[in-house]
Amino acid sequence: MTTNILPTTNETWGFWGSMGYTTADQSQAWALATTAIAKATGGTPEAVRAFLDSRHGRHFANDVASELFNGRTLAAAVDAAVATWMTWRIDKQTEREDGIPRGLPYLTGWVIHHQLEAEMTE
Repeated sequence: MTTNILPTTNETWGFWGSMGYTTADQSQAWALATTAIAKATGGTPEAVRAFLDSRHGRHFANDVASELFNGRTLAAAVDAAVATWMTWRIDKQTEREDGIPRGLPYLTGWVIHHQLEAEMTE
């Protein structure tokens, strides 16, 4: 499966901005994250970009940075962050506040949520 990697629309914040403090190669981090998230969630390129450009993308970048700090390569750090986010589940409070169905994998839920938000603002 080949993933279409769309460029960030948020160079200051989100995943891209946060990775600028962590790695010299933001482009590689972006490509790895985009590909891994699309594969794990089945999200469209637009959905993955919307997620990575969001505050949740910044939090995801923090988890990648933690894995880098623990000595993983960039690719392994991204994969570890994806695996972690896929084991977490959307809870009752998030369902009530954000409308994401309870029980979905956390990463999948937020990718879908940000895709819908992006579509509503087009």
